[in-house]
Amino acid sequence: MKHNKGDKLQIHCYKHNGKIHRIWEESTVLEETNEYIICGNYKTKVIENDGRSHRTKEPAIIFFYKNNWFNIIAQFKDFGLFYYCNIASPYIFDEDTIKYIDYDLDLRVFPDGGYRVLDKNEYKYHKKIMNYSEDLDMIINKELEKLINMKINNEGPFDKEKLAKYLKEYEELIK
Repeated sequence: MKHNKGDKLQIHCYKHNGKIHRIWEESTVLEETNEYIICGNYKTKVIENDGRSHRTKEPAIIFFYKNNWFNIIAQFKDFGLFYYCNIASPYIFDEDTIKYIDYDLDLRVFPDGGYRVLDKNEYKYHKKIMNYSEDLDMIINKELEKLINMKINNEGPFDKEKLAKYLKEYEELIK
């Protein structure tokens, strides 16, 4: 079932062991194709695995992929455009919920274009205690490289013109 622009979805992030890690209560569909779904959210309630919750502080456009092992969140902060990119399984739908498994490694991109890979120690720890296979480790490292190349080449979500179009669409939808 394809979702329409303006539909509201939840987002559920899991860990490899099947435990829920984080829930975003609402995200608005901007576009869905056979390859990806793009959503927007702002001041969305986020529930952490320990029960604590908070609201997102800035508008965000989120890109989920059916064939890539990452998702990309463009965050429009007062002091610039940041990206938070999760190395994660391709998403699946369960009714009106986007679900994926987070694999710890993150790529943080800063307004000046610089970037840094985060959570390498968390990845090593979880790889050991949750028994990530060698095949999975290979996929994760290959996909991280692919993600960094997308950033370097300003492709997909890193194309600021395309991104501005999605932000404008989202702002019009929530008016």
